[in-house]
Amino acid sequence: MGLTRRRLLAAALGLPLAGVPCARAADADIANGIFLIASPELQDPNFRETVVLVTQPEAGGGQLGVIVNRPLAARLSDAVPDVGAIPDAAQQIYAGGPVAQNRILFLVRAHTAPANSLRVLDEVYLTGDAQLPSRVARGDLKVESFRAYVGYAGWGQRQLRAEIAAGGWYMAPADADIIFTAEAFKVWPEMIKRATQRAT
Repeated sequence: MGLTRRRLLAAALGLPLAGVPCARAADADIANGIFLIASPELQDPNFRETVVLVTQPEAGGGQLGVIVNRPLAARLSDAVPDVGAIPDAAQQIYAGGPVAQNRILFLVRAHTAPANSLRVLDEVYLTGDAQLPSRVARGDLKVESFRAYVGYAGWGQRQLRAEIAAGGWYMAPADADIIFTAEAFKVWPEMIKRATQRAT
């Protein structure tokens, strides 16, 4: 990834440039906007029975993503002071991954891209804009829905490709309805059932 593109990514996620994963062409065939579905054999406690939405800003730019099925016992209004009146469905906070757990990222479902965001799927964007909930509450930003994630998942050079080759993950096209489902606890069982049926 070029320095300018890395700076754009860092700005969108609210991260220092040094914290942005960067990989080479070995990972370029892992597309933007996919699900990684943890295999039953994957016992890493950070990712056991998880489904990770992965984004790749550009070919060869490295992968990062957020776990979509690990809700925490925390509410956004408790974590972000003066957030204002946000929809109850957006109050749930999720564990996004083991990297940068002092930061909150957001997945946003909207017809128009919010400022400082990365497109992951059609009408789904990833951003680290800490003001996003307040802007939604004030009516300054129109979104269909959004979700908050503490931390994110990131992989170094060739790391994710090696994990997939070793059988740690299945891949599937990402789906916005699954990302924003109200029944996150059903996501991994349903996705792993589909993945293993396809593989047999």
